[in-house]
This record gives sequence, C-alpha cells and structure tokens, in this order.
Amino acid sequence: MVRIDLHTHSLASDGTQTPTDLVLAAKAEGLDVLAITEHDSADGWAEAAEAAADSGVELVRGMEISTRHQGDGVHLLAYLPDPTHPDLHEALAAILDGRGSRVPAMIERLRELGSAITLDDVRRANPTTPAIGRPHLADALVTLGEVADRDEAFERFLAAGRPAYVDRYAAPLASTIDIVDRAGGVSVIAHPWGRNAPASLDEESLAALAEGGLAGIEVDHEDHDPETRERLRAIARNLALVATGSSDHHGAGKTGHQLGCNTTDPDEYERLIDLAAAASARSGRSTPPVVR
Repeated sequence: MVRIDLHTHSLASDGTQTPTDLVLAAKAEGLDVLAITEHDSADGWAEAAEAAADSGVELVRGMEISTRHQGDGVHLLAYLPDPTHPDLHEALAAILDGRGSRVPAMIERLRELGSAITLDDVRRANPTTPAIGRPHLADALVTLGEVADRDEAFERFLAAGRPAYVDRYAAPLASTIDIVDRAGGVSVIAHPWGRNAPASLDEESLAALAEGGLAGIEVDHEDHDPETRERLRAIARNLALVATGSSDHHGAGKTGHQLGCNTTDPDEYERLIDLAAAASARSGRSTPPVVR
C-alpha cells in the first residue's frame, strides 16, 4: 500500500523539525510520498529535495498560502508552482509583509496583558523562517514559562477572538488560484471545513472556484470528523475535484497531527500530479519536478 502525506511543515515555517529531519521522519513512518508545504514560502524546498533524493522518499514541493474569501480566511495548498513567477512572488511578499507587521502588534497586546515577551524572544523561536507568525509567538510564550504549550497560547491569547489576536493581510482566494495556475502549479484548499469553517466554502462556492482552476480539496484531515469527510468527499466527486488526505504535521508544535495519520489515495495523487504536469505545460515555466 502506497502511503502519501501531502501537507507538512518544517522549521522553514512553523514546524519543529529541519526539512531533512522531516523527510527522514516520513521514511521512518513508512511514507512513500511526502509534500513539504511551508507557509507562504518555498523555503525548505532545496534541503528537503536533497534529503528525499538520498532517502528514497518521493517529494512534492508545495506551499500553504494565506488567502481570504468573502471575508473568511482560507489556506490554499499550492503544489509544484514556479516560485519565481512574478505574480506569485509578489503575492507571497505581500503576505509575508502582513505577517511581519502583525507580530509587533500582537506583542504589544500581550505586553498590555502582562506578558514579558519581546520581539527578540519571538525571533529566537525560529530565527530563519520568513513566515514568522502566531506559532512563534506561542513558542516564545512557552520558553518564557507563561503558557505550557502552543495549544494553551492559542486558547488564551492568540486565536481569533482572543485578547492578543490581530488580523493580517491575506491574498484573495480566487485570484491566488489563478496565479498558482499561471505559475505552473495546482491548488487544493486545505481543511476547508475544519475549525472555524468558513461559511463561504459551500458547494456552490467550491464549484465556482473549480471553474476558476481549483484542483482539489483536502478531505481527510484531523479537523474533519467522519461526517464532514463524507460530505466533502461527495462534493469532490460532484465537482470532479481531487480529494486529498494529509497530516498537517508540524513536529512537536502541533499535537494530534502525526505523519501519515491521514493519507491520500494513490489514484487521487496521480490525478493531482497529472493536473500539475498540464499546468506546467500551459505556463511555459520551469516548475519543480517531483523528486523521485
């Protein structure tokens, strides 16, 4: 049985393993195919590709892009795009700039609430990632001894509606799907009906997004209960969308999301790769191949 996990994170964004260690952990878990999908960035691709080539794990390079649709935040998994495409590069730069301006505002709110946290504390949590964000604030709070773990940090302070939460820029979903397509990649909406499920992602909206180039939806995810998974699988069939499954693994930074806890059917994976090959051919771009 081929085991395929299409949504994971390393230290290049908000995971806790290096890209190399992530690939080696995937091999140890018996995974045959792994996608590395850092937040709003292609960082980690080169290291992961080298580790995959040495380990025999098949690697799909991707990213998880922060978007907004009808006022709702939506995470978009983009697989195998050319990250140097001008429009994609510009969109990611704007998102990362929004992340960077959000963090000081959240630090200010935390300090008003009595925290001793500083920007240096947050930077020390992961000094290399361009996608600094709430998980790094959470890690800094853990290091300071003000919370026990990331879950407590989000529950008390950092989640939407909590006292230190600050909104940030996210790219428009429909236009981002188009940009990914023009960059030679394919798009899959991550955990569409997970926690804080966007009301805007009903079947009608997903059909319109499919008409605009959306390739798939992440069906099997720990944030989806069995009933939700079946409803999403039915929508994927109705709209001829690829149905993926993945762990959304972040190493020790996210509990209950172990590598391979959800996987993608091999036939669905082949459909996704075929769609990516077609997008690459249409774009005329030099897109990253699957590392085999």
